[in-house]
Formats: sequence, structure tokens, C-alpha cells
Amino acid sequence: MTTVRIPPTLRGETGGQRQVDATGATVGAVLDDLAARFPGLANLIFENGEVAPFVNVYLEGEDVRTLDGLATPVTDNATVILLPAMAGGAR
Repeated sequence: MTTVRIPPTLRGETGGQRQVDATGATVGAVLDDLAARFPGLANLIFENGEVAPFVNVYLEGEDVRTLDGLATPVTDNATVILLPAMAGGAR
């Protein structure tokens, strides 16, 4: 089982949970499992079947884009962190 940490900006889609368990042999499979159980979350983290460009995904603290992306293997008891980029402000 993989632990997925949910940032405050996405917790409304997971019923306020700070972390949820998910299954899958790769980061992509873990995110697919998560999306199947929390469809509202899927709309926020995926764009055209890929992780949205403004969402960073980390496996054990390493950005998966520097690994094998969604094909990165996940071991039991791993931790995946979702981290949407923050932007905005006023001029």
C-alpha cells in the first residue's frame, strides 16, 4: 500500500483527509487508483490523461519527472506527495 499525501488545497476532494492509501505498481497506477476513488481530485490533478503541468508529484521526496514519470515503480509503504504549484497575487 502506498501513502499519498494530500495538500490543503486538494483536501476538499478527499473529505479533508491529509493522506490516503492507494495501490499500484507505478506512480501512474497509484494516481489512477486515487482518481477512481476521488473523481473530483482527478479533475484537479490530470489534464488530457497526463498529470497537469502545474501539479508536481514526488515519490519519496524525488520529483517523478526526474525519474521515469508516471512509469516510475512504486514499492510497498512508499510515499507519494501531490504538490500543486502556487501562483497568483495582485499587482
